[in-house]
Amino acid sequence: MLFILSLRGLSGPKTARQGNVFGMVGMIIAILTTALSSSVVSLPLILAGLVIGGAIGTIIAKRIAMTALPQLVAAFHSLVGLAAVGVAAAAFLSPAAFGIGFTDHINTSSLIEMIIGAAIGAITFTGSIIAFCKLQGLVSGKPLTFPLQHFLNLSLGLMIVFLSYLFIDSGSGAIFALIVLVSFLLGILLILPIGGADMPVIVSMLNSYSGWAAVGIGFTLNNHLLIITGALVGSSGAILSYVMCKGMNRSLFNVILGGFGGSAVEGAAAQLTDRTYKSGNAEDAAYILGESASIIIVPGYGMAVAQAQHALREMGNILKAKGIQVRYAIHPVAGRMPGHMNVLLAEANVPYEDILELDEINRDFSQTDVAFVIGANDVTNPAAKTDPTSPIYGMPILDVINAKTVLFIKRSMSPGYAGVDNELFFKDNTLMLFGDAKKMCEEIVKALEH
Repeated sequence: MLFILSLRGLSGPKTARQGNVFGMVGMIIAILTTALSSSVVSLPLILAGLVIGGAIGTIIAKRIAMTALPQLVAAFHSLVGLAAVGVAAAAFLSPAAFGIGFTDHINTSSLIEMIIGAAIGAITFTGSIIAFCKLQGLVSGKPLTFPLQHFLNLSLGLMIVFLSYLFIDSGSGAIFALIVLVSFLLGILLILPIGGADMPVIVSMLNSYSGWAAVGIGFTLNNHLLIITGALVGSSGAILSYVMCKGMNRSLFNVILGGFGGSAVEGAAAQLTDRTYKSGNAEDAAYILGESASIIIVPGYGMAVAQAQHALREMGNILKAKGIQVRYAIHPVAGRMPGHMNVLLAEANVPYEDILELDEINRDFSQTDVAFVIGANDVTNPAAKTDPTSPIYGMPILDVINAKTVLFIKRSMSPGYAGVDNELFFKDNTLMLFGDAKKMCEEIVKALEH
């Protein structure tokens, strides 16, 4: 019940902190119940694992930057998948310890549960590693495709099903190992063709996979709590992925197959950097903002990189004090994971009532004096509506182009994470503000104060 209340709390920014508390209390109860179980044969080993794992988690949590949070989430998903493979392997090698039979005589139902958990866990592990590498910049954020890609993925999927049948029939250790290896390969190939702009959907989908992997572990361990918890994570992650796909005009079926983002025409987005654009400085921006009646701020990953949320909040407070209406527009996939911008703005104590989602605020841009875009590139790119050959075509965007004036903070004219130039840069109503987002906001604050 605490885990259910946790999910309920995490459904909104105002209750997210309480939701986290419910989840932590529930997990403490689950761990203590497990540790005190009569089936535990070595409590010191469990305590040692808790101490070591807890210490590693604490150090990572204290050192991790907010910009690296999506990578951290992807990395932790991979550990859940690896745990599923490890438990399945342990159960196969020592079935008597798990109460599922004896060597060469494992219950058929246990073999089915075991191989499902191992296969999903293996796909989750390597898929999450590739997602981590893409988010960290170790692998290109562009869709990495090759001929017959979908045919190969389908063949590997069917191979896993066929090998699973053979494994259940024979209980062969060699087949078990082969299934895990093929699943590892499939996990890699499913995530490689995903484009950078669509990575938030993949993060939520991998979250779902990790839940179903936990369900497999729960069946193997005959742990009802783990089965229920894994099902909660798996189903909620799948629902979140569906909601995000709907918000991006993507197909959930294509996400699962690892195909969306991979059909983009290479080089379809024309290089526009030779065109004319207008640029200004902090004083120009402060004058325009100060003379406005309504402002919509659009944060993106650039704000996260520069850690500019506090300076942005200070700028918003000064403008509000002048009687100007200031609101924040959040795109469902702004940043690198679901809710990334909401977390950053909450950290800066931006009032929840000022933060609006795409559907709530998009039509207001046409009646807005200034759209202040801070590092949000792909989610404001008109090419998503005008260029059928663009990798982001069909993705709903924030219609900042309809505002009277667009102030766009960016380090350079380079394209966004999806590798697509933004036509918005060259519009007559756009003024580019080049530089570090945090420094630019601080300079605008000073200019407004003067």
